[in-house]
Amino acid sequence: MDSPVPPHPSEPRPRRRDRHGRGMRGPVAPPQVPLSASRAENFRDLVQDSVERLERRWPQLADVDFVVLDVPGTQEETVPLGRAVSAEKGQPAQIVVYRRPVEIRTKNRDERALLVHEVVVEQVAELLGLAPESVDPRYGQE
Repeated sequence: MDSPVPPHPSEPRPRRRDRHGRGMRGPVAPPQVPLSASRAENFRDLVQDSVERLERRWPQLADVDFVVLDVPGTQEETVPLGRAVSAEKGQPAQIVVYRRPVEIRTKNRDERALLVHEVVVEQVAELLGLAPESVDPRYGQE
């Protein structure tokens, strides 16, 4: 009455079918649906929109690198929302926007878009040595 137990294979068997015959699981949302974009990607898009808006008026910004970082690296008393770094030997000028401090200060996408644009305008103004109102005439009015 003893039935022999087949030995366990050393390699896992390939799956021939899925559980319950419902098909293999796919992504929750297709890539073209906004749900599949992460918060970081959405934030980068906001920064890019702001940069494109300013580059139409200031073509010299094409030589500036715009970077999005999650948090500032230094421990300061106040947390900066952005930073402008002048061009150095072999390095182009750079404007950094910090994602987490901006997200914490805003409640929704519209507020976030406005704050991102203000930060970018302020940093461009600092880099160019101008007033923010001269960089973007609509600065502070929205």
